[in-house]
Amino acid sequence: MSGASARLVVLLPALAAALGLLVARRLDHRAARLVAVGASLVTLLLTAWQLLAVHVAGPAGHVHTVNALHAGELRIPLQLQATAPVALVAVVVAVVTWAVQAFAAWYLRDDDRYGVFAAGVSLFSAGMLLTVESADLVLTLVGWEVMGWCSYLLIGHWSRKEGARRAALKAFLVTRLADVGFVLGVVALATHAGSTAYPTVLASYAGDSPAVPMVLLLIGILGKSAMFPFHDWLPDAMEGPTPASALIHAATMVAAGTFVLAQLFGLLVAAGPARWLLALSTAVTMVWAALLAFGQSDLKRLLAYSTLSQVALMLSALAVAPAQEGPGAGTLHLYSHAFFKALLFLTIGWLSVTVGGTAAATMRGGQRGHLFIRPAMFVGLLALAGVPPLVGFVSKEYVLAAAEVGATDGQLRSGVVMFAGLVTVILTAAYCTRAWLVLDDSSHADVARHGADTATPGVRAAVTVLAVLSVVGGVVVFTPLIDVRGHLSWWAVLVSLLLIAGSAWGVRAVARGADPAVRVLGPAMARFDAGFGADRVYLALVARPVLALARVVVLLDENVVDAYVRGAALGARLWGRRGQRAHSTERAASGLAWVVAGVVVVGLAGVALW
Repeated sequence: MSGASARLVVLLPALAAALGLLVARRLDHRAARLVAVGASLVTLLLTAWQLLAVHVAGPAGHVHTVNALHAGELRIPLQLQATAPVALVAVVVAVVTWAVQAFAAWYLRDDDRYGVFAAGVSLFSAGMLLTVESADLVLTLVGWEVMGWCSYLLIGHWSRKEGARRAALKAFLVTRLADVGFVLGVVALATHAGSTAYPTVLASYAGDSPAVPMVLLLIGILGKSAMFPFHDWLPDAMEGPTPASALIHAATMVAAGTFVLAQLFGLLVAAGPARWLLALSTAVTMVWAALLAFGQSDLKRLLAYSTLSQVALMLSALAVAPAQEGPGAGTLHLYSHAFFKALLFLTIGWLSVTVGGTAAATMRGGQRGHLFIRPAMFVGLLALAGVPPLVGFVSKEYVLAAAEVGATDGQLRSGVVMFAGLVTVILTAAYCTRAWLVLDDSSHADVARHGADTATPGVRAAVTVLAVLSVVGGVVVFTPLIDVRGHLSWWAVLVSLLLIAGSAWGVRAVARGADPAVRVLGPAMARFDAGFGADRVYLALVARPVLALARVVVLLDENVVDAYVRGAALGARLWGRRGQRAHSTERAASGLAWVVAGVVVVGLAGVALW
């Protein structure tokens, strides 16, 4: 039963994407909404059925899709799996996809390309679900690349805007560049094991070091997850519609690498250099992104930088978790982050429709008096800040506890992550407090609204479900659905709570009725908005060298490689012309005419002389 559901979970959203595109060609928004929202709801029910089947009947580690492929000595079984962690994350992806589709049906109701967008969301979710359900490196790679392609389409959905086109291209180029490492890592792992099946790959490295393939694989994951030094593409992706931001940031692409590494955790533990690379990248990203989040003049970009910081936190758990504890802490934060981040993005998008934008100055006081937005925003920000008993508190503390175990044992890598995590706790509480003070500013509440609240029941239902899950979702640690073997460190809990309270009090004290970031940073906020010139660094170190290299390649191709081809073609043409002149049809016809004329003359002479 769980095996059949695994296949359907991946297949249904892919079919919905194909059907959605057919409907979109007719510009029938009603049919497009029915296909997108209906299919996402059915997919959610299927993932819930799969979770129940795994719990009742046990996991299905080998779910066949099509016939296995053989390439010489390499076996490619192309199998899926249905285990408790897989089924749980599939439910999370399905919940977020349904919420995004329900929100997009309202948010993009006047968009002439809504049907195409909804089909893209369906295909995106199919790619993520394939990555989650995969038990084969090739299927993982397929899902991985489908998400990358769909992210380009969704970020650039408003392609009439130059900013959207540039953001989409930037995301595509940065992630594609990093994906070279991912592909090489997959090839290296499969070549060593003689198979692409996860169990075979994991078993093949007993006694061997997987450092090189795991470092290569990790480069692709850092790019897709927007970790340093690939971090700058994700804030620019805010040029896309808010539903696309919620999908990409919450439970799909940027979090996919966490689950892939969790599946290969046994290899990651044995690859010391890869864990060091992951620890350093995530430590830098979580602190730097949280700092930049505080200084953003646009609250949607604030959430984007908070995603960088939170994804770094979940990945850091895999960098430091002891082998005996497993990857549960990282998977738990993936699960947690999906709910509260989707909630925050949809709520910000909802509010932006009523106030006319997402800039902090525009949104000041905009949520006051709103029966849905204000409590939902309150819950989302508390969960993001890690306030108990919300789901963000539970998952964050398990990550810090995993780092604390290694730091206590004297592991420098764990100490770095622990220190960065505590600094991030302070900064996260600071920007969450700032966001709340801006949105709840009573002095601007009477002038904040610019439009009527026309949100549909589907939008209200999506926000309500995400808010409830953000409050009570932490109880999952008391169930067998997720394998979190670690234990909370109560001294770390106490320290983090004191840091949260102190940070929130400090920001509130500084604000004194104004935007705390404006009061603290002043004109320097422009540098925060620009990411302190990260885009210029990309241009100088990546874009321009790649462009120069491309020009050299084109020059060599045109003047060296093509020269031989053009020379051969020219020679053939010249020899052909000579042969044509030697065997010209005109000359043959002229000779034939003279022969016929001669025959006629001879005939006439013969008759006359006769």
